[in-house]
Amino acid sequence: MTTFAVRPGSSRQLAGTGTLLRFALRRDRLMIPVWIAVNALMVLSMPGTLEGLYGTPAERADLLRQMETNSSLRAMVGPAFGDSLGALTAWRVGIYAGALAAVMSLLVVVRHTRDEEESGRQELVASGMVGRRASLTAALLAAAAANAVLALLLTAGLAGQGTAGALALGFGIAAVGMVFATAAAIVAQLTESARLARGLTAAVLGAAFVLRAAGDSATDDGSSVLTWSSPLGWLENLRPYAGERWWVLALLAGAVVLQGTVAYALAGRRDLGMSFLPTRPGPASGRLGSAGALAWRLQRGGVLGWSIGFFLAGIVYGGMTEGAADLVGDNDNARRIFERMGGQSGLTDAFLASMVGMLGLVAALYIVASVLRLHAEETSGRAEPVLANAVGRLRWAAGHLATAFGGAALIMLLAGLGFALGYGKETGPILGACLVQLPAVWVIGGVAVLLHGVLPRAAMAAWGVAGAVLLIGWVGPALDAPQVVLDVSPFGHLPKLPGGSMEWGPVLTLTGVAVVLVAGGLAGLRRRDITM
Repeated sequence: MTTFAVRPGSSRQLAGTGTLLRFALRRDRLMIPVWIAVNALMVLSMPGTLEGLYGTPAERADLLRQMETNSSLRAMVGPAFGDSLGALTAWRVGIYAGALAAVMSLLVVVRHTRDEEESGRQELVASGMVGRRASLTAALLAAAAANAVLALLLTAGLAGQGTAGALALGFGIAAVGMVFATAAAIVAQLTESARLARGLTAAVLGAAFVLRAAGDSATDDGSSVLTWSSPLGWLENLRPYAGERWWVLALLAGAVVLQGTVAYALAGRRDLGMSFLPTRPGPASGRLGSAGALAWRLQRGGVLGWSIGFFLAGIVYGGMTEGAADLVGDNDNARRIFERMGGQSGLTDAFLASMVGMLGLVAALYIVASVLRLHAEETSGRAEPVLANAVGRLRWAAGHLATAFGGAALIMLLAGLGFALGYGKETGPILGACLVQLPAVWVIGGVAVLLHGVLPRAAMAAWGVAGAVLLIGWVGPALDAPQVVLDVSPFGHLPKLPGGSMEWGPVLTLTGVAVVLVAGGLAGLRRRDITM
């Protein structure tokens, strides 16, 4: 049991917070800016895009009338409360920007709390003159700093649409991020595994999105009890640019304070490295006879969670396909954006192709997280006992990579089945459209393998690569970015299915690139020292 140098209950329990905060920000000097940039550019690009799509008040008023009767799209993006460009921006991307801020925040908090304890580094830090709650405070302050920068960027960028609305949207999104930061702080006290802490907090975020979607599909004004049960529903009911409800910010702030208080109370009642929820002991023998079996056991929870999420997302997006076609109607600008994202085909096929492409971009995040499990096992010291036995490095890595690359194929397959179930037509083409995303997903995974094998200290830069690809895929078509910019992403070279023609050349080329990247990463792993 670790002995702390600071007496419990004393004012020095926060000693060393400033140093730990600077260290946390330095460690996240790549990850946090990428998340902020993706989120800010997604939001700030929307007013110009909407002005091109719905340039006249009559077109915007017609959009609002259609939203009142389109429950499937309300479930996707929420109800619209006004027809100004600012109000439509909050409607179109507000919920998703809040969700991205929540993901960024939970990753930061878990990384600097439970991850540090699990790796053993926190025990070394705690042996010095560091307060008992300093690490938790530094993690929450790092998340708060990231969300504050995001809020300021959004407020400044949207001020031209109206200062009050910009303040409401920017700080509402940041407040949602802090709600999930403090939720992650609580979960980090309850669990003994950083992986489980991230998974449980992400599950809470998923439940919040589902509750909000169910409530918004039932009502067209955000008044459902289900909507008000979700922090994302609170964000939409803040109503930026549509008669701001400032008291909703107080509701978000109250949730942050309450959850933060609970997290601090729990942190003061447990030993370092321990948790309130006991971990289930592993099998004594017989079930983990190989490095591959161990890798699967370590990652099966993540694969299951992503699989369920992609299957449900496929059902939801498939079910709203017809509604999207009705909403776009004769709007040529909206049609062009969908077709640029989904290929030159009918609007329904273009919508399906664009949604499949979006899930492919998200699958790139899965494969990066799964590949970087190798990095976590190595830096935490857990890989060393495995490699000390009759297990070679390539055999050890192969188990994790099989789970990462095979898991990507599984979640895209389940997404295709979900699309087919939700849409109710033409199962084969939709399945093919989902599976054709895999070569691009594998290329991103190959980049992560290469970085881990050759430059292990820069392995986390794989998140930056995935974030840049996500930004190009989400924002590029809406901004009418040049094709040369879209082609930077491997997803820009894939055939646009369903509706487009199948082209095997780019698919095989991207698959070959992924193979070369993985081979280079494994060659580097085989030759370098194991890091700690």
